[in-house]
Amino acid sequence: MGKLTERLDAEAFICAEGYLFELERRGYLQAGSFVPEVVLENPEVLAQLHREFLRAGSDAMVAFTYYGHREKLRIIGKEDLLEPLQKNALLLAKQAAAEDKSGRTLVAGNICNTNVYFPDDKQSHNEVRKMFAEQVAWAADAGVDFILVETLSWLGEGLIALEEAKKAGVDVVVNVITHSTGLLREGIPPEEACKQLEDAGADVVGMNCCRGPATMLPQLKDIRAAVSGHVAGIPVTFRTSAEMPSFQSIKDPCGEHHLPEGMRAFPAALDAFTCTRYEMAAFARECFDNNIRMVGVCCGGGPHHVRAIAEELGRQTEASRYSPDMSKHYAMGTDPSLKSENQKFLDNL
Repeated sequence: MGKLTERLDAEAFICAEGYLFELERRGYLQAGSFVPEVVLENPEVLAQLHREFLRAGSDAMVAFTYYGHREKLRIIGKEDLLEPLQKNALLLAKQAAAEDKSGRTLVAGNICNTNVYFPDDKQSHNEVRKMFAEQVAWAADAGVDFILVETLSWLGEGLIALEEAKKAGVDVVVNVITHSTGLLREGIPPEEACKQLEDAGADVVGMNCCRGPATMLPQLKDIRAAVSGHVAGIPVTFRTSAEMPSFQSIKDPCGEHHLPEGMRAFPAALDAFTCTRYEMAAFARECFDNNIRMVGVCCGGGPHHVRAIAEELGRQTEASRYSPDMSKHYAMGTDPSLKSENQKFLDNL
């Protein structure tokens, strides 16, 4: 039994991600290519974001190697930076975890969709395997506690990733994605894909990205019914719906006339659809009540979402000292020292 599955046997496990979107908002990487150059160009910024997620209650420091693979770096002409990017991301995650004096924070290596896998192209399978193998080797050398494999729309690619990830000798999480069809790209429902991944040796299976809480949760429940092991649910923090099941499909009827011609709301105009911290807390509660124990946030998620999840699951985090308390607000508060004139003003707000 690995460290992650041991924890999941005992309690909920919170996994904060969302680095790509959060660092793009802060101006440290580019939407579109979404390459984590911040790892090398502004490592102190990434270190601070790790720290913020740690303070908010994340149980895992995930190395920011998402989209830091050979194909992504090739696109921007920086393939020669692959190894230093990977190794520095792993180091930063380990250093952040070490700030947890309890020693309970786990470090995760991270591999994701390569965008070069095609089911009928055997050469692409070899390329994908090589990309996964080198990333897993760096993660294993860094001594990670588990490998997080995610954002996989092809089951075939997920099975290759799992084979390589198992070579690290630690727990492996494999998360799939579904877009508007509700299926993986082979036409397989996520519960069937997760059952195959579990049978192939994945320690935890589930979903991440693409879908928000409202449209991911029903599929997570189907996965929970289909598998015997632990399940992960790590949605984007956007209000998806039956009409717009993925955040790529979101259309803003109020704001799209302000967008450049032909531009979708995804990825840079989703602000109006962001979930509140309370919505994310409610998602985590329903997951845990349905025995889906690995929960967290993906694209769009911030430390405030993570803190709300942690508090909903009964934890007090370092950041909880700053959780909202409206009792001393000048107009909305209930503290007896507040001036009644200000409280009367509330009626006109």
